[in-house]
Amino acid sequence: MSPLSKYLPILTWSRSYDSAALSADLLAAVIVTIMLIPQSLAYAMLAGVPPEVGLYASILPLVAYAIFGTSKTLAVGPVAVVSLMTASAVGQIAAEGTADYATAAVMLALLSGGMLLAMGVLRLGFLANFLSHPVISGFITAAGLLIAVGQIRHILGVAGGGEQFFDTLLTLAGQLGATNPVTLAIGLGALAALYWARRGLVALLTRMGLGKTLAQMLAKAAPILVVAVTSLLTWGFDLAGRGLRIVGEVPAGLPLPALPSLNPGLIEALWMPALLISVVGFVESVSVGQTLAAKRRERIDPDQELIGLGAANLASGLAAGFPVTGGLARSVVNFEAGARTPAAGVFTAIGIALAAMFLTPALYYLPQAVLAATIILAVLTLVDFGSLRRSFRYSRPDFAAQMATILVTLGRGVEAGLIAGVTLSIGLYLWRSSRPHMAIVGQVPGTEHYRNIDRHEVLTCEDVLSLRVDESLYFANARALEDRISAEVAARPALRHVVLMASAVNEIDASALDSLLSINERLSEAGITFHLSEVKGPVMDRLQRSDFLSRLTGEVHLSQHGACCAIRGDCTPRVGAIGRA
Repeated sequence: MSPLSKYLPILTWSRSYDSAALSADLLAAVIVTIMLIPQSLAYAMLAGVPPEVGLYASILPLVAYAIFGTSKTLAVGPVAVVSLMTASAVGQIAAEGTADYATAAVMLALLSGGMLLAMGVLRLGFLANFLSHPVISGFITAAGLLIAVGQIRHILGVAGGGEQFFDTLLTLAGQLGATNPVTLAIGLGALAALYWARRGLVALLTRMGLGKTLAQMLAKAAPILVVAVTSLLTWGFDLAGRGLRIVGEVPAGLPLPALPSLNPGLIEALWMPALLISVVGFVESVSVGQTLAAKRRERIDPDQELIGLGAANLASGLAAGFPVTGGLARSVVNFEAGARTPAAGVFTAIGIALAAMFLTPALYYLPQAVLAATIILAVLTLVDFGSLRRSFRYSRPDFAAQMATILVTLGRGVEAGLIAGVTLSIGLYLWRSSRPHMAIVGQVPGTEHYRNIDRHEVLTCEDVLSLRVDESLYFANARALEDRISAEVAARPALRHVVLMASAVNEIDASALDSLLSINERLSEAGITFHLSEVKGPVMDRLQRSDFLSRLTGEVHLSQHGACCAIRGDCTPRVGAIGRA
């Protein structure tokens, strides 16, 4: 692969592009376009920007990702969680519906794109690992609940309001008496129709004699049918005159690419939300891309994905859009529809562009309640309470981080919730790694294996302490190792040798090296020899660059069994089993 192809994956897949791939990509693009039009409008409403902006954010970003992205089936565009984070960030700076609000949304996309691009060039994809799965799951669950509750006002036809989840619920409860019956009927009807289309339409069409693939494609097109039917009902019965809120006039055409004025104050206010959006969007996108790639035995490059998503967000900002990322639902549809290459995204962009130029007049009578129903149904699939149960059973600290993320997100907002989750995850990791698992090991009779004396029947020697530490040694846990060895030495008057079994140690930092030197010196003063066994190659390389080995009173042994044999002069322990099963 040439260096240019590494950064421009389009140069690789386009060389083998043929008519079969073209047919498959065109079919997938038609299906995704039909699905993406109502989603783009809905997510624009969620982000607080005009509906046409959702279409703008679904054109150039797809083209940019096709050039720079590595997934063959990932579909980039507006998604629920990122749209919510956009509304949360921009809503603190400007009032919804104003020019300043639109400018801030564009700036947020540009900042996110620039950050993602820089992270990709610097190969910083590993930073996303600081978002643990429980934290991401908790954040997405809370965001899904926030989004769903925030859209209920459109279903009821009331003003709604409230800064956070519980405030919104209380406000909605107080406005139930003002519910508009027409809006409620349209909203619930759309919600029921969309739910049934997702759950039962495929089975009905299959029973009617259609093939499963065709039935699935028609079911994916159901949202367009719901949009068309409800729009016709609104127009035919003048439901807007009876209090039903509609989308109204949507400008036709496409915006000219442009950069907003660079306002240092705006950048300062948005850089942190942009960073959070970048990381969350990247994690979500890479997870989807890797899952779909694995099904075809393909692979994606996470660092190049950063560049692809960065280019997509820059393109969205240039097209007057808002932040985008790879979406699960549309990517799965793109995959199942048979997309073969990222060219399917380019064809989808063409379809969305044609819709923005010629179909927007048909959106005038589209009820906002239908868009709200589309959002609610989409985000409820993100809510995963089962993950809480699994985390609680498996790891209480992870459960605590997950619950904290959910509660802070619901109570204080998306940014505070995400920061709390990340902070707590890192704090819990440092706490756990500062208290590494250490086990005294003995020889399994008749073998050369050494196991924990508290779990197995093993043989030990009263003058030899074999201690295994199951963690890399660094500044946070080095003192714990010193304390453990000191305690064991104090409890064993006959002790003459200490062997540190380092089979699970992948790194020893400078602080831990100082601790090992201190341990070696203290043991020497007590007449005890200090040995190491099963030291990994990279760790040994670093030890050889220090003076530790020259000061070590004992030896570095290839295996724990070899260490014990060398110390005793034979391979037969002098005392019996002290372990328990």
